[in-house]
Amino acid sequence: MSLKWGYYKFLSSFSMTKEFALDLKVARQNSGLTQQDCAHLLGVSDATLAKIEAGKRTPSIYEICTLSLIYGRSFESLFAGIFLDVRAHLSERVTSLPMASSTASLRINRQSTLNRLARRLSEEIPGYAGG
Repeated sequence: MSLKWGYYKFLSSFSMTKEFALDLKVARQNSGLTQQDCAHLLGVSDATLAKIEAGKRTPSIYEICTLSLIYGRSFESLFAGIFLDVRAHLSERVTSLPMASSTASLRINRQSTLNRLARRLSEEIPGYAGG
């Protein structure tokens, strides 16, 4: 990983955390649920949920999946901002991928995988208006 990408990843992660936290808070408010309601459904304390919504604590995958179900939002839509950053990074990295090995079957599978990746990178992210 280059220093530039590492720094960018840090900034992106920081920005994503704040964006994600705000998005969760807005989703909760729009749902009509209180912090106490959501904390109870998540199985965490009110203080823990407050930290998640303030961007001071990163939720676990389990908690993210639970929030996705509570708010009726897909996992991808909750992380749309970071998906854009990852797509940009992958698009750059795929062009500098080293040559394939000499085994024909591996080359065919590899090329199929890279073709599918290229298609996924060119598709719009579901639930993200900015994509």
